[in-house]
Amino acid sequence: MIKVNAMGDPCPIPVVKTKNAIKELKGGGQVETLVDNEIAVQNLTKMANQKGYGVASEKISEGSYKVVMTIGEAVAEEKTEEVCIPDSRGNKLIVISSSYMGTGDDELGAALMKAFIFALTQQEELPSTIIFYNGGAKLTCEDSAALEDIKSLEAQGVEIMTCGTCLNHYGLSDKLKVGSVTNMYAIAEKMLGASLIIKP
Repeated sequence: MIKVNAMGDPCPIPVVKTKNAIKELKGGGQVETLVDNEIAVQNLTKMANQKGYGVASEKISEGSYKVVMTIGEAVAEEKTEEVCIPDSRGNKLIVISSSYMGTGDDELGAALMKAFIFALTQQEELPSTIIFYNGGAKLTCEDSAALEDIKSLEAQGVEIMTCGTCLNHYGLSDKLKVGSVTNMYAIAEKMLGASLIIKP
């Protein structure tokens, strides 16, 4: 059995550490992961269920949990997803249509947008989805100043979607570095289904 200490680690680190431990098994066996919150237990359990691993969890004490995964030889080398279950996000949608926030000065607007996206990563309640279109599509691509923060949001379970028509228009189809490509039908569907739409 390989033991993993993920106490105090934010999502998705417990999943990442457990995934790495599973790779070390090189066949079959068990991985025991210690975490300090129920959300981490849920994330690990979800990962195990998706990949067909045996999984059992136990509350050791207040703020201390143990998750044990049993991995068989047939699935030991499968790729596991780094999944996160949000604490509380409802169905809030953020739409970003420009790489600038506000109008007046583009340099200031770019700095404000970068600060806004970083601020999102620090929130307790995250949106379910962020859609990038028109000039906003540039933010999910190579050389974007906000790229690492957008990747952080995706790692926390936020769905990142970028308009494919917009990527084509700006010649960025091969530059997308986070999330998935979407279309106007899906964008309209997401907007109609959202409980709240926020446009910075």
